[in-house]
Amino acid sequence: MNEGLIQYIATLCFAVAILHTFSVKVFQGLAHRFPQGSVGENLFHLLGEIEVVFGIWAGIFILLAMALFGTQEPLAYLESRNFTEPLFVFVIMAVCASKPILHFCERFIRAVGAILPLNKTMGFYVSALILGPLLGSLITEPAAMTVTALILLKNFYGAGISDKLKYATLGLLFVSISIGGTLTPYAAPPVLMVAGQWNWDLGFMLSNFGWKAALAIGTSTALIAVRFRHELMALQMPKVKDESVPIPFWVTALHLLVLLAIVLCAHHIVLFAGIFLFFLGVTSVTKEYQDEIKIRESLLVGFFLGGLVVLGGYQNWWLEPILNQLTALPLFLGSMSLTAFMDNAAITYLGAQVPNLSDISKYALVAGSVVGGGLTVIANAPNPAGYSTLNPSFGRDGISPRLLFVNALLPTLIAAICFWLL
Repeated sequence: MNEGLIQYIATLCFAVAILHTFSVKVFQGLAHRFPQGSVGENLFHLLGEIEVVFGIWAGIFILLAMALFGTQEPLAYLESRNFTEPLFVFVIMAVCASKPILHFCERFIRAVGAILPLNKTMGFYVSALILGPLLGSLITEPAAMTVTALILLKNFYGAGISDKLKYATLGLLFVSISIGGTLTPYAAPPVLMVAGQWNWDLGFMLSNFGWKAALAIGTSTALIAVRFRHELMALQMPKVKDESVPIPFWVTALHLLVLLAIVLCAHHIVLFAGIFLFFLGVTSVTKEYQDEIKIRESLLVGFFLGGLVVLGGYQNWWLEPILNQLTALPLFLGSMSLTAFMDNAAITYLGAQVPNLSDISKYALVAGSVVGGGLTVIANAPNPAGYSTLNPSFGRDGISPRLLFVNALLPTLIAAICFWLL
């Protein structure tokens, strides 16, 4: 293949994919012009899914490359790419979104909230918005977003809280989820995309990212809780409904063991894929304790990351000169700002393609990308899940991007201080 031409084509597809992410609402609007359930409606709904954007344009890039250069070299390029991370994210998201694990996490959050020396409602609010995001380091950020957003919907947004508290909580949630998955090297997509290549293990993540994330989340949550303390304390907590079919302990324990096994085999596709097939068998046997496995949602995120792997391989030609010219602080601030307009996993993956990047530059790139991951809906892969869960609570017009950005600024600033100055 003509190396220069293929690089330009890949970069063009990458740039169009970024523009596509800003146009998803246009496609969603077009979907409503077609009859419900029609091919037209389903097509435009698909094009309006943020998670499919990079996968679609990666496919278009490969088709263009095949049309220009034949099939052999584009296929060889595809086979040379490492798709372990996208497949791992798909598998672990599907497992973590299972009913026994989600139920276990919610019960854990409630139990901790009950023992905090605070008003009952305040304690539960603080517990949900600290432990929920931090659980993302164990059950992955998308699963943590799902659990925490559902808890907030049932107990706070559904209880008629003010719009100010809704937006303050939303901004806090998005930022906390983005940084809360950094205690481990496998849970946050922007970390997962670089951890293996840069040899960032659990010890490295805890000592360089984890404690700073916990401090930032705790500080931001405390400030928001104190600011809205009168409204929170006046809320009446809804009663917890007993499960119609209680989940036995052994079912939950088996799911947690499967999750642990998958994490331990994160770098070996054959192993974690085999464990996932075993998990599907377990859910079939225990279906009375299960909800439908969220295969579609997991596939979308995996498809998104797979698209990054394909398109990212040819971005080094323009990215390397830029990153090599930036010192650490401008790189930190630049990646934090750029994340508002581009998914943070895309930023870190592109950075991983640059050889000989210094250790401080690697830290600045990843830290900036996770700190800025709550500013917009498209800044972090799990954000659309929280958006879709809570959006109906914001009335006819839904969530305002401007108010989300404004309310995410304070927790973003606190996170930036913790990650850079401490």
